Amino acid sequence: MSNPPERDRPWLFRTYAGHSTAARSNALYRANLARGQTGLSVAFDLPTQTGYDSDHELARGEVGKVGVPVCHLGDMRTLFEGIPLDRMNTSMTINATAPWLLALYIAVAEEQGADIASLQGTVQNDIIKEYLSRGTYILPPRPSLGMIADVAAYTAEHLPKWNPMNVCSYHLQEAGATPEQELAYALATACAVLDELRGRVAPDAFPAMVGRISFFVNAGIRFVTEMCKMRAFTELWDEICRDRYGIAEAKYRRFRYGVQVNSLGLTEQQPENNVYRILLEMLAVTLSRNARARAVQLPAWNEALGLPRPWDQQWSLRMQQILAYETDLLDYGDLFDGNPVVAAKVDELKRGAREELKAIDGMGGAVAAIDYMKARLVESNAERLRRIEAGETVVVGVNRWTEAEPSPLTASDGSILTVDPAVEDEQVARLAAWRAARDADAVAAALAALGEAARSGANIMPASIACAKAGVTTGEWAGVMRQVHGEYRGPTGVARGASNRTEGLEEIRDAVEAASARLGRRLSLLVGKPGLDGHSNGAEQIAARARDCGMEISYDGIRLTPAEIVAAAVARRPHVVGLSILSGSHLPLVEEVMTRMRAAGLAELPVIVGGIIPEADAARLRELGVARIYTPKDFELNRIMFDIVALAVPDAVAAQ
Repeated sequence: MSNPPERDRPWLFRTYAGHSTAARSNALYRANLARGQTGLSVAFDLPTQTGYDSDHELARGEVGKVGVPVCHLGDMRTLFEGIPLDRMNTSMTINATAPWLLALYIAVAEEQGADIASLQGTVQNDIIKEYLSRGTYILPPRPSLGMIADVAAYTAEHLPKWNPMNVCSYHLQEAGATPEQELAYALATACAVLDELRGRVAPDAFPAMVGRISFFVNAGIRFVTEMCKMRAFTELWDEICRDRYGIAEAKYRRFRYGVQVNSLGLTEQQPENNVYRILLEMLAVTLSRNARARAVQLPAWNEALGLPRPWDQQWSLRMQQILAYETDLLDYGDLFDGNPVVAAKVDELKRGAREELKAIDGMGGAVAAIDYMKARLVESNAERLRRIEAGETVVVGVNRWTEAEPSPLTASDGSILTVDPAVEDEQVARLAAWRAARDADAVAAALAALGEAARSGANIMPASIACAKAGVTTGEWAGVMRQVHGEYRGPTGVARGASNRTEGLEEIRDAVEAASARLGRRLSLLVGKPGLDGHSNGAEQIAARARDCGMEISYDGIRLTPAEIVAAAVARRPHVVGLSILSGSHLPLVEEVMTRMRAAGLAELPVIVGGIIPEADAARLRELGVARIYTPKDFELNRIMFDIVALAVPDAVAAQ
């Protein structure tokens, strides 16, 4: 009788979590670990991600909303209190400020008495996808690449078990990337980083450095295609490491990745269906042993409604545990080796990815191709939405089988977690107390040394760790980086010129022409994103569709203050203003925009707002004077276009 096959190890079970304050997030982490989670995945709030302290003007309304605020060593200390970092595997979703957050993490680990060489975990540290899809960048591409290399070189010497860079294709798919684009753009990013690293690491240490690069991917609902995409990723990465970088050892060419399955496809309508979507998407990254994820974190069923509660996250964790421990999946080798259908699909995806990679290489690599990739993503997302609007892509409960029984899961007001508005004031007060108690001379000296390291081209990690220990804040650290390297505004991907895309838009274009004739000039829409929310997909698609319908558009991209948006409205005289906010900070930001508009004499200018907005908040926004509110359930962009025309000229649509 033959011996049974050796059972494969389960992947790391993670839950992407963090909100309100470091203390509350610490309690959440410890509870999740007690429930069987085997690694941490830290969500930071937008001010932390974009290098602002909690009391900065742009942080208003954003503190603690989509993650935990970490302004200084005290916050990081509280975040991991009672969690031994030398025995934990911690993933930190942090990019622009990755060197700083890693410096704080190292400082806390040393305070705990840990040998930092034993630390295990990941900083995402992928700035290129931030330019393309998520928007939490600070600096221009070249110095940003230099900072990624600084982290990698430092970890190679001091934290050998740490993953210094997590090439992130997750947000590319959320921005509309096809599987071929997700493969190509992520691999092009990895190549840009390795090209930068090749001159920073000794030749004999370079293969091991390549082996520490990891990936963070997305898995959508077409789980067979997604599983084949992961096999294509493993084969293409092996090929690139071997042929482009001369990595001989197979262990250093291994494609190591973690995953969060797709949030883009979660629906506000019939949200209970999202449980099945999450399960099917998880299968894509677990079924194939040769392309299985090393770590998995799942969204919760209600994330299209708002912030999930601990129970919702526990439900998603149980999904992982049931698959790993109750089924026999891990008892077998790869289920798809030798399958001709799978092999053909993998080859097709690889061909498409190679074509995209060839185009990017022809432009000079990922950094030079940022504008190209951004425009391609906007186009792909527009096509994705068009197919849903037309019914060519079926989304159950959204464009088919929309009649349903009321969901008992959403019957009460407590179906999502809400962050107490008082959290921001508490965090700002703690920050003020921290500044008052520290040694100002030590802070000044540490910041001066950091600036000198950044200007000279020295590795900034030692100076950043010294800053952490001296009591420097996140905003102060990032302020030095801004002063030395300047800031950057990424491409929007939305061209302002006239569009020749008219299919299915004839009626709307006629209405726009009629409205423009009555107005005496082209109907104009100003799209603004106040605050720090960098998820610009919705704003981009509204702007692009308005342009295709014949409107004049003004869209300057992300991260604008309410004052800047109102100043643009005064200067450009739009007929409608659209605000997009997905971070949960819509109430304070919209209120400030409306107040400033009244003060500027624009009280009659119609304002529409889009975001993940609970009905109670929507009622408050209407009281403030907002004319229309759109949430993820409002997927029909053409209907929104007609609304814009009607707001600009109320009888223009009726006259058609």
